[in-house]
Amino acid sequence: MKKIAVFASGSGSNFQAIHDAVQSGKLRAEIKLLVCDKPGAFVTERARKAGVLVLEFIPKQFASKEEFETMLHEELQKNEVEYIVLAGYMRLIGSVLLENYGKRIINIHPSLLPAFPGMDAVGQAVAAGVKVTGVTIHFVDEGMDTGPIIAQRAVEIQEGDREDEVAQKIHEIEHEFYPETLDRLFEGKR
Repeated sequence: MKKIAVFASGSGSNFQAIHDAVQSGKLRAEIKLLVCDKPGAFVTERARKAGVLVLEFIPKQFASKEEFETMLHEELQKNEVEYIVLAGYMRLIGSVLLENYGKRIINIHPSLLPAFPGMDAVGQAVAAGVKVTGVTIHFVDEGMDTGPIIAQRAVEIQEGDREDEVAQKIHEIEHEFYPETLDRLFEGKR
C-alpha cells in the first residue's frame, strides 16, 4: 500500500474523493499527510475531520521556494511519503521536490492537455467554444501542466452549457477518475 501526501489549496473536493476511495478500499493507499499552502482553506477542515495529519504553511514566510520545499521534503520523509498527489494545489512544484520525488508527483487538470493548461481551464474551454474538454492526470515536471500524461477522460460540452455547468461535469468525472487512476498506477497497471 502506497503512502501518499495530498497537496491542496482550496475546498478539497478531490481530497475528499481520494479519502473516500481509500476508506472504501477502491484506492489501496494511505494518506499520511495533507499539505496546504493556504492556512484555513476548507480542505484542512476536511482532512482534520478525516483524521489526516495537516501541514499548513505560508510560502511568503520563507525566503525562497527552495526553503519551503526543503521543509516540506523533511516532513514528507518523516511521514514516509512515497507519492505526492496534487489535488487543487495552485503552485508550481520546484526543484527540491522534483529532484526527490521525480516521477512520483501526480496532478489532475480540468482539460484535455495539452489544451488549456494553467489557470481557469474550464473558462478557457468554454470561451474557445470547444465541444469536448475533459480531465487529464499527469506526472508533474518543471512546467505548467506539461508533464507526461498518465490518463485522460473526455467531457462533452453541450450547446448553451455555462461555465459552472461544465465545471460540475468535470468535478463529477474527477472524483471517480482520479482515485481509479491512482490505484492503477500504484498497483503497476498504468
